[in-house]
Amino acid sequence: MIGNTKMTMALREFARIAAGRMNDDRGATAVEYGMIVALIAAFIVAVVTTVGVDVQAAFQTVADAI
Repeated sequence: MIGNTKMTMALREFARIAAGRMNDDRGATAVEYGMIVALIAAFIVAVVTTVGVDVQAAFQTVADAI
């Protein structure tokens, strides 16, 4: 009987902890911020690549003129 009471108390404590963690959205917020950072990084890479091609073409034009 004593073991059963301890088991019941342990299960109740586990359920209390699990319920508290279900309402905790810190992990979801971290994932959302991570996705925003990844999108910003992808945008920066695309812009730098595009501008880099244009700058390279401008320098090549100057080099060919010299």
